[in-house]
Amino acid sequence: MQYDKKVIDINTHPYLLEDVCRTQEQYQLVYDVTGLYHNGVASMPSTFARLDCAKIDLSVLSPLDLTTTKGTWMTTNEDVEFLCKKYPERFLGLASVDPHRADAVEVLEKAFTEQGLLGVHLFPALQGFSPDEACMTPIYETCLRYDKPILFDCGCSPYPGLLTKYAHPLLVEAAAMKYKKLRICLSRFGWPWSREVCMLMLKCHNVYTDTSIVYFDDAPQMYHQMFMVDMGPKWLDRSLRHQVMFGSGDPGLEQIRMINAVRGLELRDSTKELILSRNALEFLGLEKDLRWTND
Repeated sequence: MQYDKKVIDINTHPYLLEDVCRTQEQYQLVYDVTGLYHNGVASMPSTFARLDCAKIDLSVLSPLDLTTTKGTWMTTNEDVEFLCKKYPERFLGLASVDPHRADAVEVLEKAFTEQGLLGVHLFPALQGFSPDEACMTPIYETCLRYDKPILFDCGCSPYPGLLTKYAHPLLVEAAAMKYKKLRICLSRFGWPWSREVCMLMLKCHNVYTDTSIVYFDDAPQMYHQMFMVDMGPKWLDRSLRHQVMFGSGDPGLEQIRMINAVRGLELRDSTKELILSRNALEFLGLEKDLRWTND
């Protein structure tokens, strides 16, 4: 498939898609963990209609291995593999693994070599680990060996009851510096530690972030405050433009609201193209790194 100029949402979760949320027990687990009781199970036609309405071509799906904290998965690697093979024109997939598992490396190797998954999604605050723990060393090294990226759920999450001490971006600093060829995304701009994420992106060119920021009143106001006031109006349009990807955090945050807020930012068209498409392709390894080209 040709991915050039396709709009990509790097941060979505298939927990409530009807093709994989098949039982009341699965739905109850999603409700208990995320509080998304009001969303209901989403039909596939309505999911694709929402993507079309938001003018998003591809969603990157992230499963979640909660073996240590919940004794189960909230969407499995097999579920994501199934969705990506059934709907290849709409979905790309990441894997997940609990870093505390004795077979964590084997789970990732299967995901990368047999299931066609493009990287790994980790949620330290929900999976109960810190990115600087020793159990992460084989995870980092396996992803580096297979040239697969890691997306960390970072900063403030919309899910209730989580300890944000596991979500601080500086917990990833040592790994980002040690494994310089390992692409790492710290989602949500790490908010409220957004300046720390900006610092890491400046010093570590293998560090990325996405726009799935939990907002207060509305996404446009939050984005304007962050990108045009707190960070300075040129940071995103100049120094960081090759390391920011569009991510919605769907279904916790609504795709159309998040992407319209990005499209409404006062940025160069070429910067928006990077955020909405090309940076994700490079992060996922689907396109070579073009960040040093002039445009």
